[in-house]
Amino acid sequence: MKKRKIKIKGKVVFQNLGTGFWGIVGEDGREWRPVKMPEQLKYEGKTIEVEATEVDEDVSIFMWGTPVRITSFHTMTP
Repeated sequence: MKKRKIKIKGKVVFQNLGTGFWGIVGEDGREWRPVKMPEQLKYEGKTIEVEATEVDEDVSIFMWGTPVRITSFHTMTP
């Protein structure tokens, strides 16, 4: 099954749930949870634009956002 490609523009957030994790809240309010988020993006409040593909996860301890794998990105603010 081919994975859907997604373009996301939004803000980086750190969710302090469980062990904590990084996510993206899109301009439309949708929540995205990147798998293995690039270190360059891990800054609270940074505005970013990414291209990603959906990821199937069997089990996750994080009950937040849709899991995605980032394939390319650029930042909009320092």
